[in-house]
Amino acid sequence: MKRIALFPGSFDPITLGHVSVVRRALPLFDEIIIAIGINSEKQYMFSLEQRKTWIEAVFKNDSTVSVQTYQGLTVDFCEQVNARFILRGLRTSADFEFERSIGQVNHKISSGIETVFLLTEAKFTPISSSIVRDVYRHGGDISSMVPREVKLDENINR
Repeated sequence: MKRIALFPGSFDPITLGHVSVVRRALPLFDEIIIAIGINSEKQYMFSLEQRKTWIEAVFKNDSTVSVQTYQGLTVDFCEQVNARFILRGLRTSADFEFERSIGQVNHKISSGIETVFLLTEAKFTPISSSIVRDVYRHGGDISSMVPREVKLDENINR
């Protein structure tokens, strides 16, 4: 059976920390699906299509990485795509507490799915999508926080 991991998130936008987690996880899994969650109650800065395009461009040379979108429970999507693992990156102890709770609930809902945590590389610890959006919104340079494939349109509302 293939070891398929789902790396869920909003990726609004994808950061160098996200990329690092996926690249470091590649040897652990046969396939990684980067799953962009759609939450109708959340307001995103960047469109779903733009986020998906950026991620596909970042991983265009990694044949074991694909990008999909989904709605609903992550564990339900895992079952749809035969993923037995949920991949999560941890930046801080607060991330751990939050992700541990979600991982335990996911395991309770679907005992065949395990959550695998990778620590973020130290140099990426301060980077989060929300910080990137805030810096961008205020006219700051985010080039050291996002992959070069993230090309920003000056027409995006800041």
